[in-house]
Amino acid sequence: MPALMIHPGRTRFSSNATDFQLGIASYSLRNYTLDKTIEITRRLGIPNLALKSMHMPLEMTDAEIKGVKKKINDAGLNLYGAGVIYMNTEEEVKNAFRYAQAADLKVIIGVPKYELIDMVEELVKSTGIKVAIHNHGPGDDVYPSPESVYEKVKNRDPRIGLCMDIGHTERIGLDPAAEAKKYFPRLLDVHLKDVDKSTAEGDTVEIGRGVINIPAFLKVLKDRNYEGIVSFEYEKDPDDILPGLSESIGYARGVIAALQ
Repeated sequence: MPALMIHPGRTRFSSNATDFQLGIASYSLRNYTLDKTIEITRRLGIPNLALKSMHMPLEMTDAEIKGVKKKINDAGLNLYGAGVIYMNTEEEVKNAFRYAQAADLKVIIGVPKYELIDMVEELVKSTGIKVAIHNHGPGDDVYPSPESVYEKVKNRDPRIGLCMDIGHTERIGLDPAAEAKKYFPRLLDVHLKDVDKSTAEGDTVEIGRGVINIPAFLKVLKDRNYEGIVSFEYEKDPDDILPGLSESIGYARGVIAALQ
């Protein structure tokens, strides 16, 4: 497969020396094969990909993981992260870092059991791999909000931080833009989406059709020279994702263009 040529102006904008880059969280494509996920990501002109375990199983051997990495690189894409990865035991923590090292990932988007944070921090220090803890909103007793992550990691290695899911943040009644300002020093990854209600019952909709102030959120990232990747996590229409995900990406690109 030939390398994908992506015009920088379509995928990122520069703010001083910082590039704002877009990605896709492959949970969006959970009902598609890895090959189809790669094809759709290329078609949408998105250069960065974070894989969920249905596309790169956690049980894979190092050799199998390296094969997935090569397939993605050969398609002209960057496999930058994986997750959400749950780490409820010491063995699961060790395996998450083995998996990430085999794939040469920059970040694990994860949910480590709080009692295992010491172990996670040791492995972050020894491997250099970041851990971005994902907030899951209503119903999550450990990491429901950005604050709940920040308070648990604020005195830890700075490479342990937050993957802010702005949909779950909105669903718990918080403003994603305000939360990004408060906890920006620990913001390592973003799941970009929109929801139709600012309550636990809120469902994913096309970006721009929901209640989240997407321009305000993206402006916070731009103004603070966010250095991570903003990944679309589109959970609606899992069997027919392309129309809604395309619309969402188009809306976000329009906002980005307006912010330049």
